[in-house]
Amino acid sequence: MRQSVPSRLVPALVMVMLVLVSTRVAHATPGVGAAKPARQAAAEKKATAKVVAKPAPATEPANDLVLKGGEEGTVFRTLTVQGEDRIHIEVERPKLELDVDPAKAPGLDRGTVADVLDRTTPDLEAPLLASSARAESPWVGHPWLSHFPSGAVARFRPAVTNVTRWRLLVVDARAESVAVFQGEGDPPREIDWDGRSTDGRPVLPGASYSYVFEARDKAGNKRHFVGEGFRVDSFRYDTSQGPTMVFAGSELARPGGAPWGADEAPPIVMQVASEMNQQPSERTVRIEVTARSTEEANAVGQRLMRWMAPHLLGDPARLESVGFVASDAPVGAAVKVSALVP
Repeated sequence: MRQSVPSRLVPALVMVMLVLVSTRVAHATPGVGAAKPARQAAAEKKATAKVVAKPAPATEPANDLVLKGGEEGTVFRTLTVQGEDRIHIEVERPKLELDVDPAKAPGLDRGTVADVLDRTTPDLEAPLLASSARAESPWVGHPWLSHFPSGAVARFRPAVTNVTRWRLLVVDARAESVAVFQGEGDPPREIDWDGRSTDGRPVLPGASYSYVFEARDKAGNKRHFVGEGFRVDSFRYDTSQGPTMVFAGSELARPGGAPWGADEAPPIVMQVASEMNQQPSERTVRIEVTARSTEEANAVGQRLMRWMAPHLLGDPARLESVGFVASDAPVGAAVKVSALVP
């Protein structure tokens, strides 16, 4: 049975029907003008807000990368590491190629042959010093020996005044003059004699000598003084060729008269060897022995060579002995040792 609708309700029913039709169409085609679900709209709104909050800088390249801790990345221009993990970066280095011409490069001038030899001269001094610093020296010095005192062998002190000329003569045991000192006016307070005769040769050590002093005053009076005798022991004097050592053969004997052992040498001989070792080793060491006979002179020379050889540097063959005979030679002979210039 059909019922009629009042005419005043017709417009309201039409509006309800239109709303129902619109709702069905929205559910049927949601991609075309349909309203999105509330959860999906909220997520899109949140994502859109994140992008707007952190926009990419306009100056950074498009391939920037944020690498978090524990992740791995490939080649990129900039890198930001988040976390405490360590990273390893390998950089490929470019190849280094040198193209230098030594003939044209500044500061590499070769120079002359002499310049090259001067720059490449081997150092011969350093290896020698290095080896000698560790090697033991074969030379043993004996600074405590004092058989050859320095200075004059005799000093004269004439105490005279008001004289016009004076003369001092040193004479030997035969009263022959061996040295002369003279001058005008008052003599010096002290006159030193180095043990050499007028001709420059040393006198015989171990012999006795005396002196005679003569002086004349302004009136022409002559005064004559004869001094006491004295003995000349061992002494040394320097020449252009080096030192010369002079001593008496009696000083070679051991105190008490006992003979020297096979490996022993008198102290005076060791001091002579020490003095000769300070001269160039290529020089000849000459031993001159003056005795009363040829046999005594040769015997003393041979003993000296045997004693000096172990203490002398260089070749022992550079030792030589020469004997002389003199009737006034002292007992035990007189010895002179010097280094000759070759």
